[in-house]
Amino acid sequence: MASDIPSISEWLQGRNVFITGGSGFMGKVLIYKLLVSCDHLENIFVLIRKKKDVDPQSRLQYMIKENPLKIIKEKYPEKIEKIKLIQGDTTDEHLALSTIDKQRLLKEVSIIFHMAANVKFDLTLKQAITINTLGTKNVINLAKEMEHLKSFIHVSTSYCHCNESVLEERNYPAPIELEKIIKIVNDTTDDFQKAMTPKILQGLPNTYAFSKALAEDLVQKSGLPAGVARPSIVVASWKEPMPGWIDNMNGPTGLMVGAGKGVIRTVLCNYNYLLNLIPCDMAINAMIGLAWKVGREKPEKPIFMNITSGLENPISWGYAVDTGKKYTIMYPFTGLLWYPGGSITTLKFYHWLRVILFHYIPAIFIDIIIFLTGNKPFLIRVHQKVNNGIGLIQYYTTKEWEFRNDRMKKLQLELNSSDREKFFMDTKAISWDSYMLKYILGVRQYCLKDDLSTIPRARKVIRYLYFADCLDQHSKY
Repeated sequence: MASDIPSISEWLQGRNVFITGGSGFMGKVLIYKLLVSCDHLENIFVLIRKKKDVDPQSRLQYMIKENPLKIIKEKYPEKIEKIKLIQGDTTDEHLALSTIDKQRLLKEVSIIFHMAANVKFDLTLKQAITINTLGTKNVINLAKEMEHLKSFIHVSTSYCHCNESVLEERNYPAPIELEKIIKIVNDTTDDFQKAMTPKILQGLPNTYAFSKALAEDLVQKSGLPAGVARPSIVVASWKEPMPGWIDNMNGPTGLMVGAGKGVIRTVLCNYNYLLNLIPCDMAINAMIGLAWKVGREKPEKPIFMNITSGLENPISWGYAVDTGKKYTIMYPFTGLLWYPGGSITTLKFYHWLRVILFHYIPAIFIDIIIFLTGNKPFLIRVHQKVNNGIGLIQYYTTKEWEFRNDRMKKLQLELNSSDREKFFMDTKAISWDSYMLKYILGVRQYCLKDDLSTIPRARKVIRYLYFADCLDQHSKY
């Protein structure tokens, strides 16, 4: 690499960054990484909205008191001062910005990371379009007014065109013209939209994928110096801010917790299909690298990059399930309902038979006992929620895709040796066995708030449940 090409940190020196979605899982890791690894970055403007009667300032202070920003505050208190609150909301046409905040952003910001989105798969069409598509349009409109914009990074998902079996690093045509979908969500009833949604989605599995596909098209047509980052399934960190850090139970994390607590006994899934996971810190490093690339190259059209694990180091659903089971038994969660067990299957009839036998019938039996002891039954309600959740993700557990990630591989080679270490993104370096152990311990500690001191007692409980499970299996034969 030519010596006159600046490092990522050098390129970011003196620059101001604007982040939407900074209070989310990946947003917090992005803020952490920029503060830790880019010493001479000027400021990070973070857009935060009021949520559930909690004002933006209180939300920011709560973020700073929790990991990973808590680490920054304790180790580098002066760096925390670089986080500047911008009160606003991406769903507002003008982002609900004050005049002073808008003028400051327009004058000072040169890099944008647009990460704000709702990742739920069961959003109504109107909700998904308003938050994920029109929210992107509103941020793009602000970006177009910025005097010094060098790089606009839109965070999408590698699954937003998942009706294709091979997912390339390129723009795909929008499934429908945005004006048409806006007219539908504005001029028709909720009942009509609900009835028409399957047809409108045109083969896409949910409104999330659909709304993100439309958002990508907006970036493609924006005329901005842009990059579209498409991470696959983002999971716990590999190294930073600490191994195994995660703060939500989306996707496979929820399955892991449900299975580890003995609640989930069956999942419709293909044992041999590949599961495309990307640790959150690797995903964030790739996004920062993409911003650097866009800023230097000034592309006329957006650079699309799939941030995915490659075929050089694959992991299958079966391996993940077996390894997860191994470590949830070695380091059990607290609050176990039954011994971790069950299995995955591709047979729908067999799966639903197991749902009835191992989810609902035991739940009914236990809820009756709970009711008779004068307490409020809860297990049937839990299983209804669990089975609904499994239903939402089974599209992804029963299909396989080939993700092209040549740009992510090439980006690593464009970095100097120091940046390659600092902004690590080489998924070949992951040992999936040791990673799964870190992942489970991280879920235990950071998600479930199960202190490590609870492990000895949890191991005693799981031994009792093992013998109970053996007796139960024996009684069935």
